[in-house]
Amino acid sequence: MGSVIELKRLNGRTKTIESETRELLDSALRGYTATRGEDGFEEARTIWNGMIDRSPGLVVRALGTSDICAAVNFARDNGILMSVRAGGHQIAGLAVEDGAMMLDLSLMRSVHVDPVAQTARVEAGALLADVDRETQLHGLALPVGVNSTTGIAGLTLGGGFGWITRKYGMTIDNLVSADVVTADGSVVRASEAEHPDLFWAIRGGGGNFGVVSSFEFRLHPVGPEVLSGLIVHPIAEAPALLKEFRAICDAAPDELTVWSVIRKAPPLPFLPEEWHGEKVLIFAACYSGDMKEGEAAMAGLRELGSPIVDVIGPHPFVGWQAAFDPLLTPGERNYWKSRDFIELTDRTIDAILKSIDALPDPQCEVFIAHVGGAMARVASDATAFPQRAAHFTMNVHTRWSEAPNDKACIGWARDLFDKTAADSAPSVYVNFMPDDEEGRLGDAYGGNLERLRKIKANYDPENLFRLNHNIMPEKAAQAAQ
Repeated sequence: MGSVIELKRLNGRTKTIESETRELLDSALRGYTATRGEDGFEEARTIWNGMIDRSPGLVVRALGTSDICAAVNFARDNGILMSVRAGGHQIAGLAVEDGAMMLDLSLMRSVHVDPVAQTARVEAGALLADVDRETQLHGLALPVGVNSTTGIAGLTLGGGFGWITRKYGMTIDNLVSADVVTADGSVVRASEAEHPDLFWAIRGGGGNFGVVSSFEFRLHPVGPEVLSGLIVHPIAEAPALLKEFRAICDAAPDELTVWSVIRKAPPLPFLPEEWHGEKVLIFAACYSGDMKEGEAAMAGLRELGSPIVDVIGPHPFVGWQAAFDPLLTPGERNYWKSRDFIELTDRTIDAILKSIDALPDPQCEVFIAHVGGAMARVASDATAFPQRAAHFTMNVHTRWSEAPNDKACIGWARDLFDKTAADSAPSVYVNFMPDDEEGRLGDAYGGNLERLRKIKANYDPENLFRLNHNIMPEKAAQAAQ
């Protein structure tokens, strides 16, 4: 720890951090700092998306709120550029920046459930697997995403939706409070009663307003088993079946969620070997309610076409939440493009299916999620997340292993994105945005963007928290226009 460190400053220059200065920071931490070659550095800087290979100048590995305060104060007082890493994916890779200071929360994974109050207090580094396992121990669940290695912090701050959103709302709709370290180093409780503007902003506005150390969530009775599973069809049936899919989604009860995945079939153990690697349409379905009622609700879906396999049945909710994990392992190269559709038109379906003819890698896929129900019964200005209408979200999930394939895979995603523009809604889910879509911030927040800029100016006037899909403070945003 005897050498000096060069850290990137907010103004673009660098600042030399002497060993004595770093030692003072370390003495204020329960956790520890690390630089290249030291324990914990590689683990902290290595994130899920294998395309992101950046090297921060210093990592602060936090163990609690006091560590977050120490890091924020250090960054602010020294004018240091700071990124924040929680626990999961973040497709854009904005959690790590060359030469910056990284505040790493991934060691903070505590989940405490109050089964009587049906609430949970969750630290910011927790993954969805942590949340699901602790809540399901009591037959409770929080609406979250569909991959257990996703981080709870990024998911929540961007909105959060998954298998039980139609029944119980988005992740942010179940947020009761959050402990937030603001840019001045203060620790505040954000809720409907305390700092309500901040509470409004962090429900969809990302990490722009402070560093959340823990979340308090409302839980719901779910499981321990849900009626769920996959139905796999030949791609030749997809043009007709996707039109049936949209009709089923439009008429579905809140308890039923059906998503479509279009890709080359992975070597699933229940799928006949001759179908491995062949193009298929997969319906993924979950019913969060009574099993018999679920059987009736899924009957129309299960009667469609001539499926290769139908593995709908009772499954542990924890297991279903992790069902797609093998397709989302860390270290692969990932690039996403996403669009929302209020209606899934024939023209959009045709464009998607034509793109599948030119899949650039067997790991690439297009998924179409249908959301609505309870989520759609929240006003568009009730939280920072604005797109509350029942709609379909398309994620062009481009995934591959080798850097020489970057151009082909990224080009394929962008091409489909362009070809589905005509019938898309003017909105986008911020958690699905790559790092080259700065111009879509208005799409992500719509009419809520101006209020977010005002709140940013109040809580972070110098834009300390800028390594994200950045919402600039009001005056800075006006000057940039």
